[in-house]
Amino acid sequence: MKLFALNRSATFGELVAKQLGVQLSAHEEREFEDGEHKSRPLENVRNQEVFVLHSLYSDPVQSVNDKLCRLLFFIGALKDAAAKKVTAIIPFLCYARKDRKTKARDPVTTRYVARVLEACGADAVVTMDVHNLQAFQNAFTIPTENLEARKLFADHLTPFLTNEEAVIMSPDFGGVKRAEQLLQTLEKQLKRELPMVLMEKYRSSGMVWGERIAGDVKDKIVVIVDDLISTGGTIARAAAACKKSGAKKVVALATHGMFTGNTDDTLGEEALQQIITTNTIPPFRLEHTRVIEKVTTLNAAPLFAEAIKRLYEGGSIVELLED
Repeated sequence: MKLFALNRSATFGELVAKQLGVQLSAHEEREFEDGEHKSRPLENVRNQEVFVLHSLYSDPVQSVNDKLCRLLFFIGALKDAAAKKVTAIIPFLCYARKDRKTKARDPVTTRYVARVLEACGADAVVTMDVHNLQAFQNAFTIPTENLEARKLFADHLTPFLTNEEAVIMSPDFGGVKRAEQLLQTLEKQLKRELPMVLMEKYRSSGMVWGERIAGDVKDKIVVIVDDLISTGGTIARAAAACKKSGAKKVVALATHGMFTGNTDDTLGEEALQQIITTNTIPPFRLEHTRVIEKVTTLNAAPLFAEAIKRLYEGGSIVELLED
């Protein structure tokens, strides 16, 4: 097996490689004085199945566009080196939120990212809790796999909810399916039924509003489920509404924690007691904030490692994701 991880994803790549019992394959990334760059594998990949891992989020060193460009060029270099099959392992897939036209002449950026990945030679794509699963699947003509963090979250939450009254909340209409899936997983582990509630949400021109809750949260632990925390406005709004309605405790789950903006102001309120994310995006923006004390980061590397193993050996991803 050849598993590459580009430099800015090396930490996560090492965790995945350790789970697989392999070493990351050697590669070179070289910077040029004018801002251009090149990358190439340093091992033979001819007629081999290759996996290349890169999580596409901005960090203090590289922008999301820079990371996407480097991934595309590296995939192209692998195909030029006669790799038989290249699977792009992208724990966080950029531009997945712009998946449809909401205003006149809007771009559908998810589809454009799919096209350039395919054009550079990607034969398959694996990501995790993509924003809109249907849009993701329809954007690609190559095989795609969407891993889910719900079992990670359920395993973490079950000991704390065993003797507690809890409800699962979707903070908007678009996240209902995601919340239902976590609810079903938790019900199997807790061996009892759990209610689900819904928060209204409206968005336009960067503004978000709506605070009505459909369902009862009084004296209950509310688990808010989302795919992504960016500024945290949606989660903060939902948490405040829950506390106003008498919730005992509010916990937020989000697979990808970006934490942009002033998180101490947005997520620092007492209404939100805990935030649980995965390491698809490390919480580097929280290093000098108070909010970091609320955050628990779960390790998604074992799930990616098992998915890679099954893809390599011809195993079932469906069975991997089943409860």
